[in-house]
Amino acid sequence: MMTTLDAVAKKKAEASAEQLAAVELVRMAKEQGLSLTGPDGLLKQFTKTVLETALNEEMTEHLGYEPNQAPQERESANVRNGTRSKTVLTETTGPVPIEVPRDRDGSFEPQIVKKRQRRLTGVDEIVLSLYAKGLTTGEISTHFAEIYGASVSRETVSRITDKVIEEMQEWSNRPLDEVYVAIFIDALVVKVRDGQVANRPVYAAIGVTVTGEKDILGLWAGTGGEGAKFWMSVLTEIRNRGVKDVFFLVCDGLKGLPDVVGNVWPLATVQTCIIHLIRNTFRLAGRQDWDALKREVKPIYTAVNADAARAALDELTERWGSKYGAIIRLWNNAWEEFIPFLDYDIEIRKVICSTNAIESLNARYRRAIKARGHFPTEQAALKCLYLVTRSLDPTGAGRARWTMRWKPAVNAFAITFADRWPDARTY
Repeated sequence: MMTTLDAVAKKKAEASAEQLAAVELVRMAKEQGLSLTGPDGLLKQFTKTVLETALNEEMTEHLGYEPNQAPQERESANVRNGTRSKTVLTETTGPVPIEVPRDRDGSFEPQIVKKRQRRLTGVDEIVLSLYAKGLTTGEISTHFAEIYGASVSRETVSRITDKVIEEMQEWSNRPLDEVYVAIFIDALVVKVRDGQVANRPVYAAIGVTVTGEKDILGLWAGTGGEGAKFWMSVLTEIRNRGVKDVFFLVCDGLKGLPDVVGNVWPLATVQTCIIHLIRNTFRLAGRQDWDALKREVKPIYTAVNADAARAALDELTERWGSKYGAIIRLWNNAWEEFIPFLDYDIEIRKVICSTNAIESLNARYRRAIKARGHFPTEQAALKCLYLVTRSLDPTGAGRARWTMRWKPAVNAFAITFADRWPDARTY
C-alpha cells in the first residue's frame, strides 16, 4: 500500500519528468531555429505528434497488435490500411494537419479525434464562452481568424451554439427541490429583431435551498410587459417541477402578484423589495429633500415590528404628506407586502428584504445584452442568457453555493419554520 511519502515522491518525480520534457522541447526548438508558437512553431508540430501517436495507439488497441506484428493465427483479417489526411482546429495552436490511421474493413472508430470531427472540444467551449459574452456569430468568426489564424464560419459558430438548445431544454425541465426557503423573481428586457426591433421581457427566478445554495430555476421569454398573469404560468410550472412549499417569494412590488402566489403556494409570504421601495421614494422627491427624507424613511424599514413601522410612516405622512402625497400613497399601497419581514429576526430580515440575490445575476445578463445590442430571434436571446447561466455552473445543475452568507439565515429559517421544514432529510 502506497504511503503518503511515496505518493509525494511519485508526484515530484512526475513533475520532474514534465519539466524535463518541457526543457527538451525548448532545446529542440532552438536547435532547429523554430519558434515555439506560430503557424509553423514547434508547439503545433508537438500537438500533431501527440494526436497522431494517440490515434495510432487507439488503432493498436482496436486491432490487438502493434504495426507489422500481426500474429498469423489471428481470427480477424482486418489490418491497417494507410492513413487519411485531416485538419483539426485546436484552441492553443490553431489548425493542425494530422494523419488519421484507417483499417481495411472500416470498423475503427477513433475517440480522441472522432470521425467527421473538425474541432477539438476546447474550441467549442471557447465559442460558447464568447457567445455568452454577447459576441455575434460574425464577431466570433473574426476573433478566431485574428487570434488563431483559423477559419471558423458564421454557420459553424451557429451550429456550435445550437447544440446547447437541447441541453437548455433539459435544464429548463429538470426536477426541482421540494422546499425553497426563498424564491426571488424579476424580469429584464431584451431587444429582439422580429420584423422590427422590439423590447421583450425575459423572466428569471432564483430559489435558495434549505442547504443555502442558489438554484437558478429557469428563464422564460414573455411577449409584453412584466405582468402577474405571466408570472402565474411561470410559478405554476415551477410547482409542477416538484416545488411543494416556499417560505418567501421576494419581488419588486408587482401588482397582483400576492394573489397569484397564494394560488400556487398558499403558505408562501410575498415580500416586496425594500431597495426598490426606497429607490422609488426618492424618484418621487426633489433632490433638495433627499437628505431629509432619508432620515424620515429609515425608521420605517428598520423598525422593530409592524406597529413601530406604521408609527414612523405616520410621522412621514405628517411631515411630507402635503408636499409628496405620491410617496405616501406608494408606501400605503405596498404596505401589506412590505411589513412581513418585520416579524422575523435580523438574519432572516437581511436576506429577504431585497431582490439583490437575483440582481447580481441580472447584472451578468445585462452585460451580455449590452454587448450584443439586440438578438435576431427570441431563441437566440434565451440561448445567450442560458450560456451566461451555464458559465456560473458548468455542471448544468444551475446552482452556486452561498454557504457562508446564508448559513445563519438557513439556521434561523429551520427554527422559525420548523413545522414546514423537510425533516425527512438531515442537513
